[in-house]
Amino acid sequence: MPELPEVQTIVNDLNKKIKGDTIVGFWSGWKKAVKNISAKKFAKEIQGRKILGVRRIGKNIFIDLDNDKTIYIHLKMTGHLLVKFQNPKSKFQIKPKPQIINQKSKEKKSPLILSGHPTGQALLKKGENENYFDEKVNQYVRHIFYLKTRNPKRKSHNVKRETQNLSLIIPLKMGGDNIEYNKTLEFSDLRKFGKIVLADTDKLESLKEIKSLGIDALSKKFTLKRFKEILKKRQNSLIGIILMNQNLIAGIGNIYRSEILFDAKILPTRKAVSLKPAEIKSLYGSIKKILKKAVKMRGTSDSDYRDTSGAPGKFQKKLKVYRRDGEKCQKCGSIIKKVKLGQRSAYYCEKCQR
Repeated sequence: MPELPEVQTIVNDLNKKIKGDTIVGFWSGWKKAVKNISAKKFAKEIQGRKILGVRRIGKNIFIDLDNDKTIYIHLKMTGHLLVKFQNPKSKFQIKPKPQIINQKSKEKKSPLILSGHPTGQALLKKGENENYFDEKVNQYVRHIFYLKTRNPKRKSHNVKRETQNLSLIIPLKMGGDNIEYNKTLEFSDLRKFGKIVLADTDKLESLKEIKSLGIDALSKKFTLKRFKEILKKRQNSLIGIILMNQNLIAGIGNIYRSEILFDAKILPTRKAVSLKPAEIKSLYGSIKKILKKAVKMRGTSDSDYRDTSGAPGKFQKKLKVYRRDGEKCQKCGSIIKKVKLGQRSAYYCEKCQR
């Protein structure tokens, strides 16, 4: 599951690539992922709305719209978001290839129905740029937001280079009418666990799953003092369990738990009460250090995670203990071990960590 660094990378990308765009259409091939309302009503509610910005709380993504509504997305186990541009000069090109399945379609306004999902294939090759969108992990597109850039010449993430006054007109089964767009936001999700919710912007934090979250691990409010208070309330809990508890600290998952504890030289099986003041300070520093470094390296792709360009993150190249059980520790040469904590494996070096 994408953790804080992966979700933050996606949020940063989306603010550069789709902020200010207008949603002109929506398609879903897995309508069960749209919660609380029907996919058709969801599409109607967001159509014509401008994207004001994208933000994050824990591992949750929020796309704020100009009608006081917010699209809430949780990627779950295998989800990731892809942004594709309609521009012959862009390596992130979208090129629909409509196929007539039934010219006598019941959809009077939609004589053509696209096979697969309604953007067809992606053409990405440009010079030596790798064709990430064609990788299998990026092929499980379950939902598509069709976007229109109102001012293609605005200076934001080289949008002038990547998005021109080029548009596609595509017939959609959902909604019936043809739409014109020049960009797509696509939700690829192999296991179909991801979810999409439309909520009132001012009521987001009252949602059950958001209200129960602890303080964000990269929030300015997450101070050393606050961390000490959390540990004091859970003195008899294992530190490896505390770091993974989203109700206490939001954003840290299995990957970064092991890497943070290794960096702080603390065993995951230690109880909070056993940590000395110097160790608590060191652990707090490691939380901030490892997460910020992972964001800078665009996350960890040990499985399905990809950024909005379909590319893998790079932090997996820096992993010291995660999924390295049986291998030699890069610092001391001892064998990395793993232990089950809360139904998940924690990885550690018993010589480097105490």
